[in-house]
Amino acid sequence: MRELRVDGGMAHNRLLLQVQADLLGHPVVRPREVETTALGAAFAAGLAVGLWGSLDQLAALWQAGERFVPALEEGERQATHTLWSSAISRIVERPLVHRAP
Repeated sequence: MRELRVDGGMAHNRLLLQVQADLLGHPVVRPREVETTALGAAFAAGLAVGLWGSLDQLAALWQAGERFVPALEEGERQATHTLWSSAISRIVERPLVHRAP
């Protein structure tokens, strides 16, 4: 993987994207147009009526916005990932059960 491209509501969260870049050890790229649901519908409609002739033409329209690069050294990244994995495994082992009163 060279980079992770993200979109949608959570892609507005700069802290989340930086943490993802740090834990992955790869850049995370947010597009200029973050809310892609409506854009995807418009692209599909444009393809259907022949406004664009191919998916390659649509791919060429994608534009990078902000880029988040890893800021952790490799040893720190691995240690942080180990802690994160440990926390996740504890949650999976003991899932929260919501019971009605």
